[in-house]
Amino acid sequence: MIKTAIFILAVLFISGCVAEDSNNGALTSHCSTDSDCVAATCCHASSCVIKDMAPDCSGVMCTEECRPGTMDCGEGHCGCIENNCVVIGN
Repeated sequence: MIKTAIFILAVLFISGCVAEDSNNGALTSHCSTDSDCVAATCCHASSCVIKDMAPDCSGVMCTEECRPGTMDCGEGHCGCIENNCVVIGN
C-alpha cells in the first residue's frame, strides 16, 4: 500500500513538471523560441508541443482537407509565447 502511494505521488510530481497549454489543453514543456515548437499531432493539428514531445509521423498519411479549428492550409502555426508552445493565428 505504501509503495503504491509513493508511486502515485512520484507520477503526480513528474506530471507537474509539464505545463498545460491554455490553447487546447495540449501538454507542453517550456520553449524559448518559435523554432522550439511543433504541431502536437501528425494530421490536422490544433495544438503545439515542444520538439522533444513531437509525434513520430513517419509513415503517417494525412488527408488533404482543410479542417476548421486546425492549423491546416496555413490557418495557423506553432510559436513560443511566454515560454509556452501555442498556436498563433488560428
